[in-house]
Parts: sequence; C-alpha cells; structure tokens
Amino acid sequence: MKTRKELKEDYKQHSAPMGVFRIKNNANNKIFIGSSNDLNAIWNRQRMQLKTGAHPNKELQADWRKFGEDTFTYEIVAELEKDDEKKLDHTRELKALEEMYLEELNPYGKNGYNKKTD
Repeated sequence: MKTRKELKEDYKQHSAPMGVFRIKNNANNKIFIGSSNDLNAIWNRQRMQLKTGAHPNKELQADWRKFGEDTFTYEIVAELEKDDEKKLDHTRELKALEEMYLEELNPYGKNGYNKKTD
C-alpha cells in the first residue's frame, strides 16, 4: 500500500488533459464554449452546477431545466499540449485557444450561450 507522500506525488504527476470544451444543446443547437486545465473534471463540475441550478450562465441553466440533461452533450474541441519539462503555467495559452474557438464558432446570441466581453 502506498504512503500518503507517494499518493501525493502520484497526484502531482497525474497529467489531466487541458483545452477547450463545448456543451451543446441538441434541441436548438446552441453551444457553450469554455476552457479548463482539467477537461476530465470540468464536465463533472459544469453538470453538477446545472443539476443544482447554480450555473453562472443563466440562459444555459434555463435551457437545461427546460430540455433536460439528456438533451446536452459534452465534447472536447481542442487539447493543449503541456510542456512538462518546463512546468509552465498554461493559463495564457489556454485563454488564447479558447478565444480562437470563440471567434471561429461564434457561440453568441441565437448561436450559443457565451456572452461577448469587450
């Protein structure tokens, strides 16, 4: 059995994929684009917020209630490769990748749930 220290080290070595994700409402084809440094965990977080009525995006939350969980799908749109040797903070690269997909997919207004920021 592994010691607590070994378990902590294993956790640090765990490399979750990071990148851009899409939540799609298959009833009206509206999408929500986001990014995360842990694409495996973000869907659980988003889904839990939606299930409990605590999602910060009110329009997405309203449609989740209206159409139900089964109407929505989660998809990884793009993954960002980590440079583990340099142990960099990839926040800027992640935001730039998200901005690129926001521009390309235009998930605003009738197309989606994202809000434009000026």
